[in-house]
Amino acid sequence: MRYVLLIYDDEKGWAKLSEAERHHYMGEFGKLRQEIAGQYVAGSQLQPTSATTSVRTSNGKRLVIDGPFAETREQIGGFWLIDVKDLDAAIAIAARIPSGPTGAVEIRPLVEAPA
Repeated sequence: MRYVLLIYDDEKGWAKLSEAERHHYMGEFGKLRQEIAGQYVAGSQLQPTSATTSVRTSNGKRLVIDGPFAETREQIGGFWLIDVKDLDAAIAIAARIPSGPTGAVEIRPLVEAPA
């Protein structure tokens, strides 16, 4: 099964880390990607929410908004797409993601569409 791991963190907290601390966390992400190479499909760090554009459509009218849909303490900072045997395997990987003391990882299964 394929799952997307949505990696949440507090952008303000990330910005407060020293360059060495940020480098350390990114190194931990890299190590984990290597360890799960056969299960890791794709992933990326995302630009901050200040670079976000949201689109809503209602009654045929499009509304384009600068910024995310919701103001929250945690923001999606990146994602990983993994291919594993089941939810337990996805949970085991998500638990190893170094999202820091304020972070969380949301696990969402993909809808597998027929070819």
